[in-house]
Amino acid sequence: MISWSESKPPSQNFMNKIYPRKEPRIPFTKDGYQKILAEKAKLLSERPEAVEHLRKAREMGDLSENGYYKASRARLSFLDARLRRVDRLIRLGVIVESTGSNSIEIGSRVAITDGKNQREYTIVGGYESDPSKQTISYLSPLGKALMGKRVNETVTVHAPSGPKSYTILSVNR
Repeated sequence: MISWSESKPPSQNFMNKIYPRKEPRIPFTKDGYQKILAEKAKLLSERPEAVEHLRKAREMGDLSENGYYKASRARLSFLDARLRRVDRLIRLGVIVESTGSNSIEIGSRVAITDGKNQREYTIVGGYESDPSKQTISYLSPLGKALMGKRVNETVTVHAPSGPKSYTILSVNR
């Protein structure tokens, strides 16, 4: 017979139900957070039209062969899923303010060179990065290497093609 002290510990799923983990905060620049709020407003303005289309499609009769109904339902499902995602980002989002130091942080505009090419990037949160717009996440390999560094320091990034070294030319807010 197994005594109480020898019994197995409760499963992790059971423990997560009793003691839910706190979700981590998501860092944003002020502009990035404003874009998320604007996206929510846009989605909320589109939703009534999607509901109306779904209502009209239901009135047409047989739903099993009604392509308009299926498309309307898919559009509303897409909008609702996107709204849930944006609400989560807003709920967990935190605007990162500059500390005023000379080191690279979220929101910094950084000029770097590899000796041949010069590039400029803005370091942003993970959900607002877009390398085609010269914004990179602080979680990206280059972003991680740059965080906390200062002008004239050299960082090395381990890329699939091999290690790349960059020198920091300037840091602006």
